[in-house]
Amino acid sequence: MKKLLLIAPLLALLLTGCPSTPIKEAPVEDRQGSQAVTTVVAGDQKVTGLPLDLTDPKSTLYKRVVYFDLDKYDIKDEYKDLVAAHAKFLVSHRDFKMLIQGHTDERGSREYNLSLGQKRAEAVKRNLILLGAKEDQVEAVSFGKEKPAAEGHDEAAWAQNRRAQMLYKGVTGSGEF
Repeated sequence: MKKLLLIAPLLALLLTGCPSTPIKEAPVEDRQGSQAVTTVVAGDQKVTGLPLDLTDPKSTLYKRVVYFDLDKYDIKDEYKDLVAAHAKFLVSHRDFKMLIQGHTDERGSREYNLSLGQKRAEAVKRNLILLGAKEDQVEAVSFGKEKPAAEGHDEAAWAQNRRAQMLYKGVTGSGEF
């Protein structure tokens, strides 16, 4: 009988649940192939799109992938201008943030690849900050070998998978880009 007295209030509490407020999703760019789509919640408005500088295929800022050599996380000379251009954009657009995703090829253990992917993302982040971006504008995460860009099992596919991707998120105070 005592158990029933304890279970009844707990069951009632569980069924009523806690009141909750809707959570707005953080604005995050999602790049599928060459498409760039961003949904941003600003007040009650949804704004879709990115500034032309980021979406024009002729712009340097359209390119947002840094590739790495096998088992390396130092930024090659050929990508330093690209990282500098993105740093300049972040400096002049303080309301934008960047998520850097570090990736590896399929070779190596899960733990090794997560660590290497993080080092790659951190290398890009460190360079952006050295060039003027603020620490709170840039976040680095690793996916290791979990999200390959190419599915093959040869050097060409592996080279495409050893990368750091720079994704933008953010909105200006007025809700426009």
